[in-house]
Amino acid sequence: MYAFFPGCVSRGGCPELYPATITVCERLGIRLNELKGASCTGAGVLQEKNQLLGDIMNARTFAMAEDLGLPIMTICSTCQGVMSQANKRLTSDPEYLKKVNNYLIFDNLKYRGTTVIKHLLWVIIEDIGIDKLQSFITRPLNGFKIAPFYGCYILRPSDALGFNEKPERQNSLEVIIAALGAEVVDFEGKSRCCGFPILTINEKNSNKMVAKHTTEVKELGADAMVTPCPLCHLNLDGYQPVAAAQEDKGDINMPIIHLPQLLGLALGEDPISLGFQRHIVSANAVLEKMTLVS
Repeated sequence: MYAFFPGCVSRGGCPELYPATITVCERLGIRLNELKGASCTGAGVLQEKNQLLGDIMNARTFAMAEDLGLPIMTICSTCQGVMSQANKRLTSDPEYLKKVNNYLIFDNLKYRGTTVIKHLLWVIIEDIGIDKLQSFITRPLNGFKIAPFYGCYILRPSDALGFNEKPERQNSLEVIIAALGAEVVDFEGKSRCCGFPILTINEKNSNKMVAKHTTEVKELGADAMVTPCPLCHLNLDGYQPVAAAQEDKGDINMPIIHLPQLLGLALGEDPISLGFQRHIVSANAVLEKMTLVS
């Protein structure tokens, strides 16, 4: 069982992500105990202004999971990265942890430094296992070309994310895509920023990044792009039409799929229950290829 931390975006900007995750976890036997009342991670933005406040917020969440005796599972790469960095600071400096705990007293909480944070991507590979995942597949994605898009926070900084101990995490998305039966479309931009962090201060450059990534995978023949980060999805899907117009790319029409949605398709779930109708860029070309829509 996991202490489930859905994050803000799965209930707000990308409301399709939450039910898709619940559906997939139920199918795979991943038991979740949602952390009701957990705080936003700060998304790295708060930390630039007030790192202590950000770490207090995350320590509060860690303490809640610790009291349950459960590891945290998140479905947001940004949450994974921000929480991992906070946890590293807290667990590597006893005096700093003590300082942060002084603020948690007001919630009758204390963080002892034992909480593990794992993205769903890693839970499937490391805890469920690829063999078990494949045993649940009823609709293999044979014939599809899928481009992975990690973004920033689930890859950097590598020491906080456990890559020294688990270097295989660096290509975990490709492993999942291949396990589902699809062909991996590798491309240079898969580990670069989607542009979301600069959207409000430099929309033009953010749109350039969206157009570059989506055009690149289209030219490589990808049917869709999959990401484990809802903030990347927000930018690559939501701003793709604007980015295409700005950069004079015509209609890029590159479907951006959440990781749980891709898993759900392979597990035989209905596209409506997975929330595909909520996307800005239609994924109907993918669904038509699977004969799920006409």
